[in-house]
Amino acid sequence: MTRTPPTTVTRVRLWRWRRNPLRRHSDIVEAWVVLATWVLALVGGVLAGLAAADTSASAFAARLARVHAVSAVLTDDGARTPAAGSGYDSGRVWAAVRWTEADGSVHTGRAKVPPGAPAGTRVTVWADAADRVVPPPVTGAAADLQAALAGVLVAPSAGAAVWAAGRVVRGRLIRRRMAEWDEEWKQIGPSWGNLSGGRG
Repeated sequence: MTRTPPTTVTRVRLWRWRRNPLRRHSDIVEAWVVLATWVLALVGGVLAGLAAADTSASAFAARLARVHAVSAVLTDDGARTPAAGSGYDSGRVWAAVRWTEADGSVHTGRAKVPPGAPAGTRVTVWADAADRVVPPPVTGAAADLQAALAGVLVAPSAGAAVWAAGRVVRGRLIRRRMAEWDEEWKQIGPSWGNLSGGRG
């Protein structure tokens, strides 16, 4: 008794791009949709990431332009221990400071200083255009790193959004093709059965 070898299905790569009698117009459209989806996902993701990084860097630069560093003097002693739950910079404490601008105007405020710093200690604080003490701006390597992280986070998100949109379009094409096949089978199916019966 001879055993028939199992039939193997050979997957033909890029079949939608090759001429063959089974290829339909919807197959060609689907091939272009898949290609466009991948290209746009890659290129769009990279461009979106670069734009996000540039926007972040511009925001850091704009904030830096709105504030300025001043040399201030503590007007009272800084607390020796930081208050509990005072945030990410809990190693520092609040203290009253005073500084004099170039025009001779004197300003006061409260700033974060090292714990236990005595009155009269000079510290650098940041002030805005209204001479209010503000948190220090993000500059240098920290600004570059945050801008790069923004780009890294945005790039895959933008690419994924394009890819998801392409999947939706491709899904609709597949459903449409299946509906077309169903309609054609309704027309050809009965005659196919008659042809098969006639051969016997």
